[in-house]
This record gives sequence, structure tokens and C-alpha cells, in this order.
Amino acid sequence: MSQVRDHGGDPWLIRPFRNRVSGSGSAARKRAVAQLATGSRALPVLIVSVVVLIDVACGAGTVWLPLLAAGPALAATTGGPRGVLAVGLLAAVLGATLGTRDGVPGHELTAVLSALAAVTLASGLASALRGRRERVLAAVRSVAEAAQHALLKPIPATVGPFQVAVRYSAAAAEARIGGDLYALVPTPYGVRLIVGDVRGKGLPAVGTAALVVGVFREAAYDEPDLLAVVGRIERSLARNLGVDDFVTAVVAGYPRAGHLEVVNCGHAPPLLVRESGTVVAVEPAPPAPPPGLRALTDESPSLQALAFADGDQLLLYTDGVTEARNHGREFYPLAEGLARHLSDEPAGTLSAIHDELLAHVGGRLHDDAALLLLRKPAASASEAAGRGSGSCRGPSRSPAFAAGAGAGDGSQAAENTEGTADPGTPVVALSGEVSGPGDSCVPWSTA
Repeated sequence: MSQVRDHGGDPWLIRPFRNRVSGSGSAARKRAVAQLATGSRALPVLIVSVVVLIDVACGAGTVWLPLLAAGPALAATTGGPRGVLAVGLLAAVLGATLGTRDGVPGHELTAVLSALAAVTLASGLASALRGRRERVLAAVRSVAEAAQHALLKPIPATVGPFQVAVRYSAAAAEARIGGDLYALVPTPYGVRLIVGDVRGKGLPAVGTAALVVGVFREAAYDEPDLLAVVGRIERSLARNLGVDDFVTAVVAGYPRAGHLEVVNCGHAPPLLVRESGTVVAVEPAPPAPPPGLRALTDESPSLQALAFADGDQLLLYTDGVTEARNHGREFYPLAEGLARHLSDEPAGTLSAIHDELLAHVGGRLHDDAALLLLRKPAASASEAAGRGSGSCRGPSRSPAFAAGAGAGDGSQAAENTEGTADPGTPVVALSGEVSGPGDSCVPWSTA
């Protein structure tokens, strides 16, 4: 059932979250794991059978019979205590039968069977302890997953006028949670999102990530200006972070049709993909310090205004992606990978990039990695007509946004008459046309 958040204007339509990436792949992996587990449980019996066949063929007696202990020992790694005892009992019965058949002296056969019984009991105990540890680990992972879902809430496949996809991999694989963060919320001032990276990784960084996400979600609804949202995050971190701690982050907003705002605080530059397929890094101008470290420098973050038309995409990511190295110590070329796997489905694009990234590093990442891809699909004919006849309105935060935008493409075009940017804060804008066919709004230019 669809949910609509009404913020006093045209509603943001949020469709139910669907995991369109992991469906068939997840089922295939589960089948493969089940087949492997079945083969592993049969391996101890197979080993016992091979030892018996060799003894029957060679008639060597005590030369081969001690190898029967390998069956219960291996069963301890693949099954429970009952399975271990069953394999041990089978090995003992077959060992006694073969020893009698081969004429093994009684004291030697007793020694072999006693050793087999001792190995079986020890393996059964090891199996019981392994099962207990697995249950504890499962409980810990369940708690970690619950914490991750509370911190990094699932993002719908469609938010407002955008298609969205997210891929996240924690370096602490057993905990399934790390120091990278992301959030995307529809607000009265348009869709706003953040992608950040806390210094460090694993559970120690989770508290700081939770703080940043919580402040962002609150400020994104309250503050008309995106720089004010970043200021709220900065003040909160300044009060709560340690001396050596910091967070890098990119905060972006879509205040109205065709306009994208980006504030980069010491983070990797987002990648802007035009409809033509051109990939451009959105470098901050000038560079700004990470939140929590602004007191150490006079630099302040700047707001960049970009044209964001139908078919354009924006990829936000963390350094766990771009700093991933292969065996030759070469970094993963994210821009090239994005251009190579670009498609109209953000989920498919990120799935291909993630698989290529894992292949690049040899199967496992050594740092937390997050990818968030935002795509503005082409408007339908009815939406285009609505834009053409709609009025131009929206927040007026800088000369770059003097031009209006249509309100008929599903985005929130809330009016802002009181929240303005700090006059002392530079606003950087890229020139471009934001009016699509049929729009009544005029083009915007460099601030």
C-alpha cells in the first residue's frame, strides 16, 4: 500500500520498498549453500567408507584402521553431537569387524577402538561447543541487523520524482554494520539526502553514525536552507565528538524541478551522470573541512547548485569504494565502472558495480563501503504538459535560483520566504538549462 507524506503542498509519493537486486541471486546462493552443506555432512561417512575399502582391498589390518578416527573428527566441523556419535559408532562397528576379519591381535584392536572412542567423544564435545558459539553469533548478528535497520532505514525504490538504489557493505562482515552512513528523506523543501563516513569502522563508529543520521533527519525537515542543515550537524558533532574523531559527508537537496544543491564537507566528490552518459566529478569549490573539524580552520562549506534534468543521475559513495585495491595495489576506478554499467535502473547499476568491486578486491572489502544512486527518470507526456502550464515558484536562496521551475513533475516546490542562506557563504553554481520542453520557466545561469 502506498504511503503519502503531505507537507503542505503537492505530496511526495513513497512506494513500498522492494529489493529488486537480491531476489534471484539470493535464492541461487541459498541453493548453493544448501548443496555444500549436504555434501559436507556426507563427507565423514565417505571417508570412513574409503578407509574400509582400502582395508578390504589390502588386508593390512592395523595399518589402516586408525584412520577411521578421521570420520568423527571431521563430523565435528559439519554436524551436531548426534551426527558425530553416529559416525563414531559406525566407524567402531566397521573397525571391529575388519579387525576380526584380518586377525588383528586383541590388544591391538582394543587400542584402536579405544582411540576411536576417545576421538569420537572429544569431537562430540567440540561439536556441541561450536553449535553454542554459532547460536551466540546468530544472536549478535540479529541484534546488529536490528541496529542497522534502525540506523540505516531501507530506502524505497522510488522517492518523489526519483528512482533510488543503495548498496552497503560493512568491513566487519560478521556484525553487518559499520561507520558509513546514508539517509534520504522527503521534506517540505524537497528530497534531501546524506552520505557520510565516520572515522574508523565497525561497532565503535556506529554511535557517531547514529548521531549524524539523527541530526540530519531532524534538521532536514526544519531548516529551509541546506547550509543550515549542515550547520546543525556541525554543532552537534562539535559537542559530542572526541579530539581525534571526525566525519566526512555530502549533503544534497532537490528544492524544485531541475535544481540540485550539493554541500561537500571533506568527502569524496559525487559523480554526476548526464543523460548522454557523461560522468563528471562534482568537486567542492572551495574544499571544506569535515564536520567536527571546522573549528580548526577558517573555511566554511559552500553550496553548489547544479542543473539536474530528466535522465540525469547522481552517485554518492564512501572511500571504501574508491580506495579498494586489487592484488596489484590498484584502486578501483569507480567513474569508469559507473560509465561501463550505467543503465536506466539504479538497482541494476549498483548491483553490477558492487559485483565488479568485490571481484576487484578478491571477494572481500577491507573497509566499509556505501553507494547511493539517484536518478531522475524522464517525465511522461502528462507531466510535461503540467510543467508547461504550471507556475514557477520555489525558495529564493541565491541569484542562481531566481529562475522558477514547474510544479507538475511530482516534486515538492515549497515556497520559502524567510529561510535564506548566510550572505557571507559563497554559493557556487554551474550554468545550464533546467527548463524541459514545454516549461514556462526561464533558464538559470551562473550565480
